[in-house]
Amino acid sequence: MSRLFPVCAVALLALALAVPAAAETKVAVIDVQRVVTESDPGKEALKKLNEMRDAKVEQGRGLREELEALKDRLSKQRFTLAEDKVDELSREIEDKGIALKRFEDDAMRSLNDEREKILAGLEQRIMPIISQLGTEQGFTLIFNKFQSGLVYADDAVDITDEVIRRFNLAP
Repeated sequence: MSRLFPVCAVALLALALAVPAAAETKVAVIDVQRVVTESDPGKEALKKLNEMRDAKVEQGRGLREELEALKDRLSKQRFTLAEDKVDELSREIEDKGIALKRFEDDAMRSLNDEREKILAGLEQRIMPIISQLGTEQGFTLIFNKFQSGLVYADDAVDITDEVIRRFNLAP
């Protein structure tokens, strides 16, 4: 083992001398979340998502109000209604509760699907801008600032503002 170390060290030194020095690595980061929230296309997409969410919330509120009205009616009329009417109203309350739960699940799924679709569309439009910027400025690597496992990056390597500027100007 002691003879192997000098042989390995000489081999590594020879290999290091034989391989030309690597070109300078130029790294940048981009805060994609900021691009989405601060760019004009991103703001437009978020506005659309918020409008969809608000419409679903309003629709859900209407269903909840119907359910509460039925519960209130049962509570107030429980002792004045015939047993079969109480049972019928109870079933209606249960059915409305199930319908409300289904609506909420469907609305959540629908909003998530639409969010994914919109974000994928934005990403498709942003990637050429990032690639062009990387080529123009000679970056070797561009990281998504908060989704790459990166824990620190100097603000000097953050190109988010330039990506937002170009994204706003893109057709």
